[in-house]
Amino acid sequence: MVNRERLPAPVEGLVLTHFLTVRDVARSRAFYADVLGGEIVLAENPAIVKVANTWIIMNPGGGPTPDKPDVTLRPPEPGDPVTAFMNVRVADVAAFYEHATSLGARFLTEPIDRKAEIRCYMRDPDGHLIEVGQATGMLHGVYADPPAPH
Repeated sequence: MVNRERLPAPVEGLVLTHFLTVRDVARSRAFYADVLGGEIVLAENPAIVKVANTWIIMNPGGGPTPDKPDVTLRPPEPGDPVTAFMNVRVADVAAFYEHATSLGARFLTEPIDRKAEIRCYMRDPDGHLIEVGQATGMLHGVYADPPAPH
């Protein structure tokens, strides 16, 4: 019997989860359990890992289904534009970076101080982008510079 409290299955209201299309469920499941300290709730069909106060659901890609006609799911390919990414907030970004790197996580850069926060980005085994940030200046009313005009 599955413990309903461990699943993203609210008795009332809603809960927000994040679905990822992955190439290798076992590899991705291990990444989210190990690097982000998640709890594996369901191993397959779909894989569900509870990370902090959310759930990450993973399955291989596939073609359209009756409930999503004309939609094909696939993991990102190198060079694909990024249209969405996970944002992970941590208490100590330097410690997280060091720990995640020791587990083999791939970061685009080391953590960079952006005035409002210190942040960096990593990729999961399928190339999904994940922002990792620590609030710093924003806690004292200091925010990032506005984006440059196009």
